[in-house]
This record gives sequence, structure tokens and C-alpha cells, in this order.
Amino acid sequence: MINEIWINQKALLVSGLIFLLTTAVFAVLTQFDSTQILGINRWIKPIKFAGSAAIFLITVAVYLYYLQGFEQSKTIIAWGTSFIMFTEIGLIVMQAARGTTSHFNISNAFDGAVFSTMGLLIVTNTLVIAYLACLYFISDFNLPNAVVWGMRLGLIVFLLGSIQGGYMSSQPGHAVGVTDGGSGLPFLSWSTVGGDLRVAHFLGLHAFQIIPLFALLLTILSVSYSTVITCGFAITYFISFSAIFFQALNGEPLVRGL
Repeated sequence: MINEIWINQKALLVSGLIFLLTTAVFAVLTQFDSTQILGINRWIKPIKFAGSAAIFLITVAVYLYYLQGFEQSKTIIAWGTSFIMFTEIGLIVMQAARGTTSHFNISNAFDGAVFSTMGLLIVTNTLVIAYLACLYFISDFNLPNAVVWGMRLGLIVFLLGSIQGGYMSSQPGHAVGVTDGGSGLPFLSWSTVGGDLRVAHFLGLHAFQIIPLFALLLTILSVSYSTVITCGFAITYFISFSAIFFQALNGEPLVRGL
């Protein structure tokens, strides 16, 4: 299967591997460059986003591998998501190298244009994944039913997480009740003193991987009613993700005071 994915979705896998490599490069840079942005090393954000892009692109490759037919659409999705991620991460790295923030930065015309471009890219990416979700609801699959529904529902929750991210981008910052930066969880930097909209956004986007993997685990263990349990897990995941979002809107941190 891995060999076939490599042959059929080489662009996505190569892109994912490039981002894994750049994640390691940024990790090395943190040891030699102590410049901080909003209280953390300026290369931490590129690490998180490059690593996330790698996981995202590799996941898209798996989704496209199991999608039967629609070859032209699969090519557009593969190259489109790769281009979007390279451009998005490139802008984040550029802003980090300049010693300034990439998100919510409208302090001057140039930085505002960068932030707007990033927003446009992510909206486009969301539309591409929405199209992939539509294909997943009309295609046939040679997969266990629970896994198919895990992938479908993972796509749906991913899109809801993207919508929440759009709401977050329309705000002055990702923090609620406090200013961006300040005390936060190690590495993740999620606020421990106020609400942080990034938490729900993170959970929503990674439903893309978590829900299908849960369904796959049920299948491997030959659990009865695995499709029903998968759907129940997806609903519970969505409720939890939504609760964390509203918690952040109320100015409450996920974890306080660490």
C-alpha cells in the first residue's frame, strides 16, 4: 500500500517529506537563534506549521489513494494543496525571519497584505477539502464501512474546524480576555490565563486524522457495531471541540496557570 501511495501520490508525499525536513531545520535554528516573537523563539511557529503541513499533506495522499476514479480531480487536489501549503508556510517563515508576526499582523500595508494572502490561501484550501468531502460521499470504496465513515466524518469536522479558524482570523487576535502572547503551555503556547481560540482550531483540523484512525482501530479489533461507534465518536468529538471553542470565547483557558 505504501509503495502504491508513493507511486500514485508522489507530489503530496514528497511535499510532506520536505516539510518534515524543514521542521527539523527550524528545530536546529532554535538552538542558535534566541530571537523571540510574542515571548517565544521565532522559529517555534514555523516548526508547528511545517510539521502540521507535513501531516496534512500525507493525510490527503492517503485519502486520495482510497478514492476510486475522479483522476483529474485528484490531481487538482494534490497539486493545489501542495502549492497552498508551500506558499502559506513560506510566508510564515518569511515573517519569522523578519522578526515579526504573520497572523493578525496589520501594522502596515505589507504585513497586512501578507496576512490577507494567508487568509485567502486557507479559504481556498478549505474549498478544496470541501470538494474532497463531496467526492467521499459519492464514491464507492473498497474499505470497511466504519473506516469510510470515519474518513467522511473526519472531513466534515475538519471543515468545521476551518470555519472556526476563519472566525478566529476575523478577530484582533487568537486570545480572548488577554493579549496574544504571555503565559502559555510549553511549545504549544496556548494561553493558560485567558481563552485561546487556537485550541479548538487545532482539534477541529486534526479530526482529519483522529476519527479515521479510531475507526481503523475498531476494525482491527473486530469490534461489533464499529460504524455506529465511529459515528458516536465523531459526534462526541464535535461536541468536545465545540465546548472548547465556547470555553475560549468566554475567556477561559484549556488549562489554567501552568
